[in-house]
Amino acid sequence: MSIRVQSEVNYIAPSALRPRYYANDHSRDVLTLDPRRIEITDARLSSDAPQLDREGFILVDALSMIRDFAAANADSRYRDETAALIGRLTGADAVVINAPGVLRFGERSPMSGQLNNSRPARFVHVDISDATAADFGARSAPAGRIARVAHYNIWRSFSGAPQDVPLAVCDARSVAAADLLEADAIFDVPGQPEWSFVGLVIAANPAHRWHYFSAMTPGEALVFKTNDTDAAAAHCVPHSAFNDPSVPPDTHPRSSIEMRAIAYWFA
Repeated sequence: MSIRVQSEVNYIAPSALRPRYYANDHSRDVLTLDPRRIEITDARLSSDAPQLDREGFILVDALSMIRDFAAANADSRYRDETAALIGRLTGADAVVINAPGVLRFGERSPMSGQLNNSRPARFVHVDISDATAADFGARSAPAGRIARVAHYNIWRSFSGAPQDVPLAVCDARSVAAADLLEADAIFDVPGQPEWSFVGLVIAANPAHRWHYFSAMTPGEALVFKTNDTDAAAAHCVPHSAFNDPSVPPDTHPRSSIEMRAIAYWFA
């Protein structure tokens, strides 16, 4: 097993037009793609394991009792499991999950694009901007005096190992403020009003240090930071799907679920 792979990801080049991207109809995206070939280190093989408040991401053992993540009754149970996981990992006083999990499928899967927002994200991005994070955090804040708010994405592959389309995550310490470009994330569910918030797309920077975790099992979860009000901790982790050239070409298509959590610490 190689400790590094090389693959292509799409950064976004600065443009006179404000970037925007759609959850479903990507033909409407306004993104100036800037494809770059990058080296991605297998953090599973690192002698110095990543830390959530240092690099901004961590792989954890997180056995789930859910057997069918698409089942109608799975979402509320998985929300409870995920909230408990983030509480244990961070020591936060409260954890809120106020949106359903997002199921995504690699393009070789017949399920890719069949559900809302179900294709892998093929450009480097961060889910939320600082302003969006502050807004979401304030809306969901529990009673009490809040000292710190952090947002997390919890990514799990349930299709078995290895993944043909894993998730690459960028060391938060290697990201400069100038790399982060505001963009409108637009949710276009047919038959429903569109809604949006401000996310971030990422300009290329050779200083970026990329990682992934090879051959993730359904009993593992990749937890990474998307925003944090603690200036001493990792702030946000750019990420993107990529094709892993080290796996066999007939590897089964990736199926994954991501859940987003907000953690609060009281003063």
